[in-house]
Amino acid sequence: MYFINHEQINERIQFLGTLSGVCRELMEQWSKADLQNALVLHMSQERVLHLAIETVTDIGSLLIDAFILRDASSYEDIVEIVHGEGAYSESLTATLLELVKLRKPLVQEFVDYPREGLHPLISSLPAAFNEFGASVEAFIKKELA
Repeated sequence: MYFINHEQINERIQFLGTLSGVCRELMEQWSKADLQNALVLHMSQERVLHLAIETVTDIGSLLIDAFILRDASSYEDIVEIVHGEGAYSESLTATLLELVKLRKPLVQEFVDYPREGLHPLISSLPAAFNEFGASVEAFIKKELA
């Protein structure tokens, strides 16, 4: 019998909805912004990307722990392990890998992080989060059947 921390997984899936809303707001604000003075928007998007990475990998880690999958060696590995178990699509995996690869630059190289416009992931994350949440829920249901 598996122990699945449904509460933590559900909280994080709901938080992805919050991040989706912020992504949409960033896109709207970016279209109106004086890009010469857009540092607040740059910093905001960096924080959204960082929170997205942490939320997705937290959910992945909870799934790995719950279903006693092999230990992950990196953030990318978390995404790949869960994908390897059939939790989500190949295209979503590509988006999630692109996202988690931003962790090191955002967390360790933040001083030199390029602040050159709206990051392309910001516009694709809301749909990716919807698919991710639905896929995780379906995966859990399938595994418990």
